[in-house]
Amino acid sequence: MKRTDRPQPEHQTGFEPGPIGGQLSAIVRGLLTRARFANLASRHDSIVLLSLFSFVNGCLSIGVMSIAALVTGQPFIFPSLGPTAFLYFYTPLTPAASPRNALIGHGIGVVAGWSSLAIFGLRHVGPAITTGVTGERVAAAALSLGLTSGLMVLLKAPHPPAGATTLIISLGILRSPEDMAVLMLAVIFLTIQAFVINRLAGLPYPLWAAPSASASTPISN
Repeated sequence: MKRTDRPQPEHQTGFEPGPIGGQLSAIVRGLLTRARFANLASRHDSIVLLSLFSFVNGCLSIGVMSIAALVTGQPFIFPSLGPTAFLYFYTPLTPAASPRNALIGHGIGVVAGWSSLAIFGLRHVGPAITTGVTGERVAAAALSLGLTSGLMVLLKAPHPPAGATTLIISLGILRSPEDMAVLMLAVIFLTIQAFVINRLAGLPYPLWAAPSASASTPISN
């Protein structure tokens, strides 16, 4: 017997891709079924229904962060959270959307961005949008993105939105360690929300890491 290297097709997992791919339609079906909206659940792959769910869930995701920001006075709303939220609810079963990859990816982005600011003496310089783009700023942005990409590959933790996180920092929009800590806390909050919603929908969203392709690959003779 030998084990194939190809990942198990999505239709064999019980979560067929919807009309726009991913597992979005499976999430909608699971949540509507749990809420006992049988008529709507039967139309879980309707583009209109998927669009409405994405709209409501997007508002909810950032709304939670907005409330946290109002209560604590801390900037819990960051641009890179948007693409992370989309991954969490569009392709939640992919490795890139796992809590492991999201937390490690954004953590790498924070460290790479801050290190790039320090290397080029920009820790106390205002954001590029107000101070202008200099050679040092260009070098810091390039280094931060290069480090983030390379380290995510090295640690086998790809999470594309982390590229936005590192640029937010290397471009000077975030400079203080306190703001970076709040950013990571916001990622944790969003991850918890993704875990709750995906599990309520009946998807086997991982507690930490997504199963490897080989772990879900059937053994063939």
